Order: sequence, then C-alpha cells, then structure tokens
Amino acid sequence: MEMEVWALVMFAAAIPLLLLGYPVAFTLGAVSLLFGGVFLDMDFFDLLPMRIWGVMTNFTLLAVPLFIFMGIILEKSGIAEELLETMGLLFSRVRGGLAISIVLVGTLLAATTGVVGATVVTMGVIALPVLLKHGYHAPLATGTIAASGTLGQIVPPSIILILLGDVIGVPVGQLFSAAITPALILVGMFILYIVIVAWFRPETAPAIDRALLSQEGSENIGWRIIQCMLPPLVLVSAVLGSIFFGIASPTESAAVGALGALLLAALRKRLTLSALQETTRKTTALTSMVFLILIGATAFGLVFRGMGGDMLLEEILTELPGGEWGFLAISMLLIFLLGFFLDFLEICFIVVPILAPIAAGMDINLLWFAVLIAMNLQTSFLTPPFGFSLFYLKAVAPKTVKITQIYRGIIPFVVIQIIVLALLMLFPELTLWLPEKLDELQGL
Repeated sequence: MEMEVWALVMFAAAIPLLLLGYPVAFTLGAVSLLFGGVFLDMDFFDLLPMRIWGVMTNFTLLAVPLFIFMGIILEKSGIAEELLETMGLLFSRVRGGLAISIVLVGTLLAATTGVVGATVVTMGVIALPVLLKHGYHAPLATGTIAASGTLGQIVPPSIILILLGDVIGVPVGQLFSAAITPALILVGMFILYIVIVAWFRPETAPAIDRALLSQEGSENIGWRIIQCMLPPLVLVSAVLGSIFFGIASPTESAAVGALGALLLAALRKRLTLSALQETTRKTTALTSMVFLILIGATAFGLVFRGMGGDMLLEEILTELPGGEWGFLAISMLLIFLLGFFLDFLEICFIVVPILAPIAAGMDINLLWFAVLIAMNLQTSFLTPPFGFSLFYLKAVAPKTVKITQIYRGIIPFVVIQIIVLALLMLFPELTLWLPEKLDELQGL
C-alpha cells in the first residue's frame, strides 16, 4: 500500500477515536506521531516547532480570547434577561410573537456574546417555561430556542469565522462582512417559519395578553426597548464598523469590544471582582482548549501532507463529475454528515485545511467557500446524536419536555439552514456583494 493511501487511513483512524470521546488535541497529536514515526521517521517532526510558533504568534488569532472575554462579560451583565423580557412584551400580542422575540434576541446575543452554550442555557432557563406556560407546543418552543442560540456561529463577530479565516487564508474583516447578509437571510427564514406555523396552526403559538407578562404599562415599553437595545447595538456597531471601514483590525476591534463590555457591565453594576475572576477563568479555559486543538491539528496536517495525502485527496476530488460544483456538493455533504458526530472545532481544524487548498486550486472564491462552511457548521450544534445545543437545552428544560420533542423541534430549523446554504451556493452574490461594496467605499 502506497504512503498516500496510508495518509487516508490515518484520517480514517482519527475519526472513531474522536467518536469514542478521547480529547481532540491529544488524539490528533498521538495519531500524527504514530503514523509520522512509522512512515516519515521522527526527524520529520523537526518542522513542527516552527509551525506551532507560527500559530502562537498569529496576531489575528489574538482576537479569539478577546471576543470570548467580551462575550462572557456581557453574559454576566444580565443583558439576555432584560432583552428577552422586553422583546417578549413588544411582540406578545402577535401570534408566535414570543418565539419571534426569541429569534431576535438570539440574533442580538449572537452579535454580542457569541457563546452558544451560554445563550441556549440562558434562553432555555428564562424563556422556555414562559413559552410552555402560555400554550406554545414544546417542539416549536425548544426548536426556536436551540436554533436561535446557535446563531453565534454565523453572526459576526463569530469565533468560528475568525478560525475559518485563519485556516482558509482570507481576511477576517472581509469574512465578517460576507457573513452579514447570509446571517440576516437565515434569521428572516426562522421568523418566516414561525409566522407560517402560527398562522396555520394558531394553537401551537398563540398570541398573549401583555398584562400577563408584566405589570408595567405599555407606555414604558418604548423606553425599555431603547434602554435594553441601545447599549449592545452601539457596542456591536463600534466593533464591526471599525472592522468594515478599515479603522481597526479584527484583533484591535476585539480589544475595543472587550473594553466596551467591561464598561457596559460596570454601568449595570454587574462588574464585581468574583464575576471578573470567573470570566477570566472561563476565557483562559476556552482559549486554551482552542489553541491545544489547533496545535494538535497542526501536527496532524503536517504529517498528512508529508505523506502525500493532500495530493491524493485533491486528485480524487478534482476528478469528480461536475467539476467545481461536484466538489462543492461533496464537500458540503461531507461537512454536514461529520457534523452529526464531530464538534465544529474538529471539523474546522481537520477537514477544512484539506478542502481549502483544493478549492483554491479550482479557482473557487475562498471568501464564499468560507461562508458556506460556516453556515454548514452551524447545523453541527443541532443535529443528533451529538448536537451540543440539544444537550444544553435538555439540561435546563422542565422535566415534562422530552428529548424526542427537542429533536422534532429542531428538524424544521435544520431544513431551513440547508435551504439557505443551497441559496448561498446558487447565488454567490448574496455573500460577496457587501465585501465588494465596502472595498469600493475604501477605494480598494
């Protein structure tokens, strides 16, 4: 058996080990050491320290801990609770209004906190009992919360977009602007689905008397909306606007976002020493996890390429019928299916580095390709058996809510994401028009 084929065997060997629950970083490192030691000898790994040094000194990746810090601080500022209550009051009299408010709040939280687990848990604790109490069917209620909580994967400033930009080799600022329109389309489709369900099956998503939600009069609702929404909107505008208009790099704007989150928490009198300590610990833990996986994936990719696996895979994929469309269809299907079993980080660091050079060789626009992957990866949080959002929601849901109801509830939202992914594939201009327009405004 030729060495190139053994490279594919190495890839195939890593997948079941990950499914068995072994730590991702150590699995990738161990598999690469085993196959590299056998087929390339240990001297080959002299290249590895330089690769790891390149990862650790990457200025763009410094945005990862800063955005994580920003998200956790905002989570502790109580913004989610206030937004959910206020938006619930605003849309309560509309059929499906509470579910619509959850999608809108999920979008705003995605643009500020971006922490999927925290968003799903927060909305599950606060909103799910309210939805069930007012007659919403459990599948629609749970599906809406789980899907809205995962919007942090595609709504900038998303951690996965930063990592994809680095792995694929496209500017993160351009990737943020390219993801705006697809994210808004996805949010609009979620709301449209809820409106249609509420119209044709009103018993599943009834309108609610505002007085049942709050003792405050309607005269205060306008002021409450401004008070709750203005600070996070200003923060998001400052972070993304500085990137889009070339005022700051993604890393610099992440620092602005982290400082703004601290100020916002201080204004809400939530910036305590214990909250700051917990935020720092969580940020360190999440950042360490990401970079450890990245180091393991760097070793894995080095051995895979050293054994010629990338050349063999490129030869196989470029000979698929349909040319670049055949490659796109197969790669999107592969990522979607792997999302049933693997975490988005594992797919990002193992699969994407193999597919990206092939896409570049076929003259596929890498900015468009990166957004397609990000949209596809979002489904990995919702697809059983290892959809993390489903587990987060089940952990905080009332005991009357069964896991089968959650599974039934997310199916329409996964289908919607697939439809949006297909639209983005068929109409690349949906992704590319905003980055091109911003480049024109900046004279690039």
